[in-house]
Parts: sequence; C-alpha cells; structure tokens
Amino acid sequence: MLLPGVLYYIIFKYVPMYGVVIAFKDFNMLEGVMGSSWADPWYRHFETFYHSPYFGQLLTNTVLISVYKLAFGTIPPILMALLLNECRVRWFKSMVQTLTYMPHFLSWVIIYGILLALFGQSSGLFNRWIVEAGGSSIPFLTSTDYFRSLLVGSEIWQNLGWGAIIYLAAIAGIDPTLYEAARVDGASRMRMIWHITLPGIRSVIVLLFILKLGQMMDAGFDQIYILYNIQVYPVADILDTWVFRTGLQQLNFSLASAVGLFKSAIGLILVVLSNQLAKKWGENIW
Repeated sequence: MLLPGVLYYIIFKYVPMYGVVIAFKDFNMLEGVMGSSWADPWYRHFETFYHSPYFGQLLTNTVLISVYKLAFGTIPPILMALLLNECRVRWFKSMVQTLTYMPHFLSWVIIYGILLALFGQSSGLFNRWIVEAGGSSIPFLTSTDYFRSLLVGSEIWQNLGWGAIIYLAAIAGIDPTLYEAARVDGASRMRMIWHITLPGIRSVIVLLFILKLGQMMDAGFDQIYILYNIQVYPVADILDTWVFRTGLQQLNFSLASAVGLFKSAIGLILVVLSNQLAKKWGENIW
C-alpha cells in the first residue's frame, strides 16, 4: 500500500531535482543539461538576480503576502472547527460544513470570476451599492491599496472549511472521558474548549503551522497569477510569477532555476527553524 506513494514522490519530486544543476550552468536547449557549459563563476546567476532592480520588491512582496496569509489564515479554521464541534443541531452543522468546504474545490479561475462579479469596478455588486449610495466606484482588483487584502481574504474563504475538517478530525480523537470529568467538576463549555479541546489539537496546529511556514516563499502562484495585472505589480509580483516570466516567456532557464533554488533553500531553513521552535513548545514533530 505504501509503494504507490513512494513511487510518486521518487518520480515526481526527487528525480526532477536533477534539473537543479541548470542553476549553475549557461543552459542551452540544443546542447541539453549535460552539454551546456558551466557558468563562470558558478554563482553568476544568483548574483545577477541579487543585483537586479526587482530583487527587493519581489522578496518583500513574497514575504509580506505569505506572512499576511499565515497570520490571518491560521485562526479562522480553528474557530470554525470549534464552533462546528459545539453545534448540537446536526442538520445545521452538516449544512454549514458542506457550504464552507465547497470553495476548496473551486479553481482560481472560477474564484476570479466570483471576485470580478463582486468587486469589479464597472459592474461589481459592491461598487453598484457604493455608486447607488452616492459614492464613487473603487478599483478593488486594480488598486495597490486593496489587492493584497483581496488575496488574503479569498485565500481564507477558499480554505476555511477544508482546514476546519482537519481540526475536527483532530478533535474527534480527544478522549471523551476528559469532557465527562470536566462536566462533573462543573466546567463550562468555554473552560472545556480552553483546557481540553485546544491542548488536544495543539500538535496538529503546530504541524500545520510548520507546513505553512515551509511554503512561505511560495505565496500562492496559482492565485496571484490568475488575479494580478500589470497595475498591481508593485504589490503583487512575487518570486514565482517572476520566475515564470523569466523562465518560460524569456527562456532564461538558468536564471529562473537559480531563483527557484534560492527560494527552496530559504523554505528548508524555515522548516528546520520552525521545528526547533516546536520542540521548545513541547511538540516534537520529527
């Protein structure tokens, strides 16, 4: 049963790591990976990116968007799971759970259509209300003031229900006798949540936090590539979108690979550091 999963990671995750060597070469598609000459010096592509005028902006946007998503997107799924766990009306609980996790299965293209219908400057629902109330329409999707908020908000909305399912599964694994003992002692629901439920799912919270921290340098390529436009490049252009344009559109594969390797190295460092922090909290992940 384990073999298909192991083969998947070997074929699609570990074997492609061979391509990292392109970051240290002047890659030529006609000569291939092995036939292409080595860069002189070997770190030339990394140096080129570091001295480019885009380095500071790309790194800042990537880190800020990821931090916003991590800061504002961690608590809502936990709160949703706690609320659903405390709900005693089964049909209402099932309905809310279904409605909240359905957006997880929508592509960002569909979500962009929803955002356009709601926040579009000319025909968006909210701008219609603003204009009818005597105000001026707001360019939510093309304004540098609102774009990051839309990114974070749509990310939270899409993953709220799915994250709640994970935490609900962790809550289901808590020993029910703990709650029975707390009721006998006269503990309120809030006390049981604070002293039993939250400590019971602490390891899951820490694990998901570490996984998200390791993906901090990703910032969500699919979402940003679908939603952004040239008017919001100053606040939306991240490492992955720049790598996409540089590698596939400009065919500068060596520079794009160097930036990708740089991003992966930072992600690895963040995962190791977050695991060390988790150990100090008493949660030994590995």
